[in-house]
Amino acid sequence: MTRRRQIYEGKAKILYEGPEPGTLIQYFKDDATAFNAQKKGTINGKGVLNNRISEHIFTLLGTIGVPHHFMRRLNMREQLIRQVEIIPIEVVVRNVAAGSISTRLGIEEGTQLPRTIIEYYYKDDALGDPMITDEHIAAFGWASQDEMHDIADMAIRINDFMCGLFAGIGIKLVDFKLEFGRIWDNDYARVILADEISPDGCRLWDMATNEKLDKDRFRRDLGGEVEAYQEVARRLGLLPEGADNVVLDLDAQRKKRGR
Repeated sequence: MTRRRQIYEGKAKILYEGPEPGTLIQYFKDDATAFNAQKKGTINGKGVLNNRISEHIFTLLGTIGVPHHFMRRLNMREQLIRQVEIIPIEVVVRNVAAGSISTRLGIEEGTQLPRTIIEYYYKDDALGDPMITDEHIAAFGWASQDEMHDIADMAIRINDFMCGLFAGIGIKLVDFKLEFGRIWDNDYARVILADEISPDGCRLWDMATNEKLDKDRFRRDLGGEVEAYQEVARRLGLLPEGADNVVLDLDAQRKKRGR
């Protein structure tokens, strides 16, 4: 497909003008960032794997009635999506304490939370994506009360489905990030799932060993980033024919890096 006009470039993806009005082409990069882009690097092949993993999960979510922007995968790194008006809120769903919640509240990483927690963050890189409440969202008009009800309902439904999906392949869904957007029908707006769902935005731990199979391997200089992403894809049955013998060997990665 001929490359079209670039609309937007983010930390992990580029959006191009789509072939029809109301569509975009989403390109997955190999760039990796952490700590609000203070740490930068490259994970070779990450974009290809994230494209396949996100396609797979969005397709499955569609079968249980979750509306989303994904239309179809175009090639190894690109997918066709519906153009949406992104709601400037990152939705984080937490099942197990890890990352910032452990730091903020002094909860030991790996602690099972007494219930699933949904947190909201304002999407603004310059501000470091600060945590916000429903009161902030209502006061500044970032989303209506009805939209937030829809977002919370979808987030819980997605979490329930994904917990089961990953548990079935021996992976614990610790937490993950979601983004939502509006699509318009004249004056009526509907909220749908947008962005991506991949190891870039999920914490995924092996259920037997608690080995991290996500971008925390990059954040924490653990090594084995490519192998971790491949392992998630392999367990989901997404690696191409002949590549299903790829096995994650994190011990080898640690030895290579003197860990």
